Amino acid sequence: MPPRILVLSASVGAGHMRAAQAVELALRQVVPDAVVKNLDVLTLTNSAFRRVYAKTYIDLVNRAPHFLGLFYDMLDQPSRSGRNTSDKFRLMVEKLNLKAFLKLLQEEPWDLVINTHFLPAEIIASLRRDGKLNVKQVTATTDFETHRLWMNQPCDRYFTATEEGALYLQHWGVPASDTQATGIPIHPVFAQEKDRAACLRNQGLTGDRPIVLQMAGGFGVGPIEQLYRALLEVQKPLEVVAVAGKNQELKAKLETVPVPERHRAHVLGFTDQIDELMAVADLVMSKPGGLTTSEVLARGAGMVIVNPTPGQEYRNNDFLLENGAAIKVNNIGTLAYKIDALLEDPQKLARLRENARRLGRPQAAFDVVRRSLDLLQK
Repeated sequence: MPPRILVLSASVGAGHMRAAQAVELALRQVVPDAVVKNLDVLTLTNSAFRRVYAKTYIDLVNRAPHFLGLFYDMLDQPSRSGRNTSDKFRLMVEKLNLKAFLKLLQEEPWDLVINTHFLPAEIIASLRRDGKLNVKQVTATTDFETHRLWMNQPCDRYFTATEEGALYLQHWGVPASDTQATGIPIHPVFAQEKDRAACLRNQGLTGDRPIVLQMAGGFGVGPIEQLYRALLEVQKPLEVVAVAGKNQELKAKLETVPVPERHRAHVLGFTDQIDELMAVADLVMSKPGGLTTSEVLARGAGMVIVNPTPGQEYRNNDFLLENGAAIKVNNIGTLAYKIDALLEDPQKLARLRENARRLGRPQAAFDVVRRSLDLLQK
């Protein structure tokens, strides 16, 4: 009988959902006969809880990022007496508002659950502790360091981005045998080699000068227009590709920005061909979200870190800088200077890109899937 596999996430930011999609696509390649259901658990709750849990996060990113970082660090602190009281209260609230999700878990037979967000993992772990559910679950983390909230026992495997992330879970009591550093699951297309000339042709690019790809993130938030204007102040001739995503208002604004004659510029809306753009880019300018960063590393592009959100993106930023795979721009006013300086040092740029390739884990989604399926064999 083919396995029944549930892929669970929560639409808190875009990265968790993209990781879930990557896992689903890998599953359909590795076990095509499996019954696979990819579910955002926040679709099984009321609008009020969904807004508090997901929309509040985006509001904090936009309006109070440093408060978000403080909250992130606070939740990563230990309790003097076992499980935090706040954890118990949070779990109670989650269960009250996710009754449809609880019903799905208990009324449909599942052989395996793969989580790319800690919300469903926390609920499943609680049901297993209470003897109300007996299903194997694994969790794939989506940033380069882990956080206490990812640790939800019992969980049969934790797949982390790095060995450091695995060690941090062990610090919280997870057995070393249950942690494996696979990388962050990214779309299977990033595991495919790409011909540069074909990608340039497909994307309408010339490729006769450095290509800088500016990413606006899944929601197009932050000072994207100011960053784009600063990028156009770089003195070295560039081919700039700015991706505004689904933010049509942002795209329209970028299209009105004058482009100096020395540069070529292309402003794109939503595209499902980011892998090709990253395959030809020399540099990718972006916030250091876990999924975007993993895609950049898989394609071996250098990264220009801008506007990291306090919390997990600060930690991703540290990982990239420690490993020599990125430069960081702290002020928009010095962005052009820092990129010009990098492009004037071809050896430094080459080292940046080589380090990115070394860190890249393009097969991560397949590694997560195959190691998860091993649990069913056992």
